[in-house]
Amino acid sequence: MLRLSPAPSRAPSYSYAAVLRAPHAAPAFGAALVGRLSYGMISLSLMLAVKDATGSFTAAGVVMALFGATSVLLSPARAALVDRYGPRRALPPMAGAYAVLLAVLAYATWRPGVSSPLLGVLAVTAGACTPPLGPVMRTLWSRLVPDRELLRRAYSLDGVAEELLFVTGPLLVGVVIRHSVPAAGVAISAALVLVGTGALVSSPAVRGAAPGPAAQPAAAPDRVGGGRRALLKGAGLRHAVLAAAAVGLCLGALDLLVVAFAEQHHRGGSVAWALAALSAGSAVGGLAYGAVPWRAPNRMRLPVLVAGLGTALVVAGLSPGVPVLVAVVAVAGVFVAPALTTAYLLADESVDPGARTRAGAWVNTAINAGSALGSATMGLLVDRLPPPACFAIASAPALVCAAVVARGASFCGRAEPAPAPDADGASPV
Repeated sequence: MLRLSPAPSRAPSYSYAAVLRAPHAAPAFGAALVGRLSYGMISLSLMLAVKDATGSFTAAGVVMALFGATSVLLSPARAALVDRYGPRRALPPMAGAYAVLLAVLAYATWRPGVSSPLLGVLAVTAGACTPPLGPVMRTLWSRLVPDRELLRRAYSLDGVAEELLFVTGPLLVGVVIRHSVPAAGVAISAALVLVGTGALVSSPAVRGAAPGPAAQPAAAPDRVGGGRRALLKGAGLRHAVLAAAAVGLCLGALDLLVVAFAEQHHRGGSVAWALAALSAGSAVGGLAYGAVPWRAPNRMRLPVLVAGLGTALVVAGLSPGVPVLVAVVAVAGVFVAPALTTAYLLADESVDPGARTRAGAWVNTAINAGSALGSATMGLLVDRLPPPACFAIASAPALVCAAVVARGASFCGRAEPAPAPDADGASPV
């Protein structure tokens, strides 16, 4: 008698298409990207609008610094509100206030003559209300894509898309100011965040998200949560924040170093090519990183990626000319998106489910604060030291961080028992 053997079980698909095919993932991701495009446009739009309205680059710089500082430093506090009340209750008031204040800034800067202190107050208030769409979307990915291997691809896709938004945003601003005043870009930014946030909170992915840690599944024993101090006591989150800050420091310094190097070689027009190479390398690295299966855990991969970025910066300082610098900067970019993706993944897996938005916000804050500090610090050194020394100093945060995180990861690996295999016998990612 002929026996039919059961059909072999189909291996799970870990492609980027599988990420977007997850239930409710594509609409939520698209809505979040629309809102986050506002962040890619607002910096350049606001700076140009304030400069046109006041006639002062100094005023434009101060207003942008105030806006950026309040937006970055208060990000964990806003994320805590999202974790506590849920995105459907917390995001609309933030987005509404943010959009209204940007609209007021657009109106105030449409014509010259507005006072700089008024613009500073409006910028501080608007920055304080910036909705944390990036951390919220990464938290949603953890719910929409529970498989850790597929989640890594989701985070890689999210990171590359965000990178492209910050390239596309300034280009759109250029189109806007060709046909209108820079204040129109501020108004468009207000509309984008309002439309994107509204679509996100009304999507099925967010409607099914329960607010508050009490509504979340039970946390794993090695995860931490609670208040800010308890949250940052977890080694995994501390390492993720430290690595993100190191990457931010390197990138902030690199932007200024590229400009100084190009001018020293009388190739100022090549700056755009170098920065484009950095973004392109990051996009390629992020997509490749998400597509390759990795056996090593996130805490072991993170220091390797951060060290790769630091090493590339050291090599960049030895470049004999701009073409070589552009090539090496592209190689440095290959490590950026994977390092940040891994930092976000490590933060996500190191905290209670009810604290994921805050954990992602801390990583995001570390990147942006590190970038600002890196630019400011390198601005004090670039005219006093030769380029190789400046590039070596810029690489130091990444190399030191890699050593610290690697040591901590080795200690955790010895202290913790080996992870249990998944149901299919494979080791967890």
